[in-house]
Amino acid sequence: MALDILAIGDIVVEPFIKLKDASVHCSVNTQACEICMRFGDKIPYESAEIMPAVGNSANAAVCAARLGLKSALRAYVGKDTNGEMCQKRLKQEKVDTKFVVVDKEKETNRHYVLWYDTERTILVNHQDYPYTFPKLSDHPKWIYLSSLAATSGPYHEMILDYLEKNPRVQLAFQPGTFQLSLTGAVKERVYKRTDVFFCNKDEARRLLQTPEENEIKNLLSGVAALGPKKVVISDDTKGAYAFDGESYFYIPLYPDVRAPFERTGAGDSFSSTIIAALCLGKSFQEALLWGPINAMSVVQDVGAQKGLLTRTKLLSYLESAPESYKLKQL
Repeated sequence: MALDILAIGDIVVEPFIKLKDASVHCSVNTQACEICMRFGDKIPYESAEIMPAVGNSANAAVCAARLGLKSALRAYVGKDTNGEMCQKRLKQEKVDTKFVVVDKEKETNRHYVLWYDTERTILVNHQDYPYTFPKLSDHPKWIYLSSLAATSGPYHEMILDYLEKNPRVQLAFQPGTFQLSLTGAVKERVYKRTDVFFCNKDEARRLLQTPEENEIKNLLSGVAALGPKKVVISDDTKGAYAFDGESYFYIPLYPDVRAPFERTGAGDSFSSTIIAALCLGKSFQEALLWGPINAMSVVQDVGAQKGLLTRTKLLSYLESAPESYKLKQL
């Protein structure tokens, strides 16, 4: 079977460390918050749990597979226990692992998640892998591109070379930290080739270098001016917004079945579910209403993948949605 979605991006193992002896301090002027712990002390924690095979693109591949699509991941792992755990987890989720490369010289990526209250702070470190684009016998419907290491500039060019030779393959781009800092010809090429772009409101400001901008239409149109055909910008617990080149939309949150437990992966599930819906032939406006349902489910559990829904369960939530759950044109 031909692939529906090929996700490209770094895969990681994440120990989740639930803190109980910490505090959060927020600046009134900048709305920036900091997590604080006693310096030079032994800090007790409540629990710790290892989450293998996560990361933006890995989460997207698992999300698509749970929804019944044929998905694969192009990623790199080390020849170590963490790498074996990642591959085992992907196979359990029915994600095709034939494009996962085992690098004998590098370790598998490890991030550390500090979980306090319902939010998380992630300590990240990406290995410098020798990225190459895989040989594909069949072309996927979509490529889902997300977080890669800062050394991946040439890799983006390989991906774009493939996409430009295969215009029927659509590109979803959810930039990671390094990708938000892309410049020059690579940045121009990737944004112009993007079919659907995803980021949050703070990332849109950073991308456009407009830190004080609060008008969502300006952010949406500003990102669209870089090239993407469609733009989706999330705004934390306030919902999300979209621009399809002609109209602007507000996307509400799907009502939580209970209070959120932990918010890791909400953005990944939101974005990748929209792409999965498009892959299944849904219109853009229909797809936008799929995303918040999976995001609602993910925050009910720890980590980015436990709460991901099957298509049957997601459609059940959609059918029972309250009358107020609908797009609003701005």
